Amino acid sequence: MADGPLAGIRVLEFTQIIAGPVGCQHLADMGAEVIKVEPPEGEPWRMFSQFMPGESKTYQSLNRGKKSLVLKMQEPEAQEIVHRLIPSMDVVVINYRPDVPAKLGIDYETVRALRPDVIYVDNTAWGRKGPWALRPGYDIVAQAVSGLMANEGKVDPNGAPGQISSTAIADFGTGLAIAWAVSAALFHREKTGQGQLIETTLLNTALYFLSTGAMDLPAADTLKYQKMEHVHALQQEHASYQDISNAYHGPTRALRAANIYYRTYETSDGAIAIGALSPTLWAKVRAAIPTDFMGMADPNYNLQDAAWLEGARARVAEVEEIFRGKTTEWWIAHLEKNGVPAGPVNFVEDMLSDPQVIANDIPVTVDHPMSGPQTHVGPVLKMSATPLSVQGPSPILGQHTAELVAEVGFTADQITDLVARGVIA
Repeated sequence: MADGPLAGIRVLEFTQIIAGPVGCQHLADMGAEVIKVEPPEGEPWRMFSQFMPGESKTYQSLNRGKKSLVLKMQEPEAQEIVHRLIPSMDVVVINYRPDVPAKLGIDYETVRALRPDVIYVDNTAWGRKGPWALRPGYDIVAQAVSGLMANEGKVDPNGAPGQISSTAIADFGTGLAIAWAVSAALFHREKTGQGQLIETTLLNTALYFLSTGAMDLPAADTLKYQKMEHVHALQQEHASYQDISNAYHGPTRALRAANIYYRTYETSDGAIAIGALSPTLWAKVRAAIPTDFMGMADPNYNLQDAAWLEGARARVAEVEEIFRGKTTEWWIAHLEKNGVPAGPVNFVEDMLSDPQVIANDIPVTVDHPMSGPQTHVGPVLKMSATPLSVQGPSPILGQHTAELVAEVGFTADQITDLVARGVIA
């Protein structure tokens, strides 16, 4: 049995792509035994950019430490296998559209009848109710619908909004929510003996990440209402997305025009980021540059004053040129000496060998039976009494099918027959 705070907990996973798999991977890192149910061809992420048959880097990065059970869930015998497994499962995680689980015999009511205290996670794109309930959804669509994409303020050369492409933010955030919710529900069950249904959605996660922007506060939001009236008027006029985006972001772009304190700068050999959010730190930034331009700290700060704003833009350009005059390494050392929070703009490919990352034991190496040694970013948190650990590499497709089907009472001859008929693999 694995170590960790969830050692002894069994999870049956019916998920694919990112949100569900990464949520269950967190549970595996916490010591749970996670059994991933896949179709005979494997879940889609296995097939995405394969570097060898049935294996992709994307799949391996999101499914470490799990077991693979291959079932053709449309077949009654496959559903019987699942129904025999469920009584020994503490958690079931699903990320189908709301109408699919019942068709496969794995809806909450069916599962709860087999295991009354089960923790059942129903992850969907849009929620189980409302006009969008039955629509499929992926991270890019959740970004668009929630406002994350428009809030980013990027417009590509063709005039379309630019997505947040560095990470599937709604998916990965929902994965964390799944692991957090399961942990809380298991604690509740420990106290009361009660299981429960957990609902997570990409939409809710994306809106939560928008934080203040998604909050409505009439006493403070007069300018917001005026801005949105302008945006809605442009939409009704069929204005270009670029014009709509300019109307939406105009006020904040003016703020950036006078900002020298919380932003990135190009250096002679790269770039750095500075994060100063208090008057004390602002003074340290000015001393370190050095400059007498005060920006947001100026008593005459007034973005509505065209002359002041024009002057501010010119002074910001002067500061930017100062930063271009020296290397990233020089600036980081100089800013640290002056007490200014700053860091280099790195590439992720360099981070597994970064001294700070290594010092905190973030990289973890595992050995995959087909693709060999690989290094992952380890568990996202550390616990002193019940340490988390990577339980192993991602499974080969169907690697654990025979042992799991035998566990619920199927004989060797029956297993051979099920394989021959394509029910299991």
